[in-house]
Amino acid sequence: RTQRNMSIHLTLGCAALLLGVLFQISQIEIIMLIILVSFVMALELINTAMEEVVNMLSINKKIRAMFAKDVSAAAVLLASVSALIIGVIIFLPRIIMLLLR
Repeated sequence: RTQRNMSIHLTLGCAALLLGVLFQISQIEIIMLIILVSFVMALELINTAMEEVVNMLSINKKIRAMFAKDVSAAAVLLASVSALIIGVIIFLPRIIMLLLR
């Protein structure tokens, strides 16, 4: 499941960077996209590690283990939604301008 999520994040991140090049966004915006994509992917890796450690250590503590996994996954979700919002802020005006030409 996590590997699937990682490939989704990687694909969307590469697509965002490609769009950035196509729309000729500023250097600061490209740097922001690189940081955001890297941050989301790093959190996904941390989430994977956290899930594996929790799985190894939580034979009888199912509820607490599930809570730890949920919190870790929520961190990835928060970062992903934040990245999406910033992507919309960067790209939506350019897409609208392109469509209105």
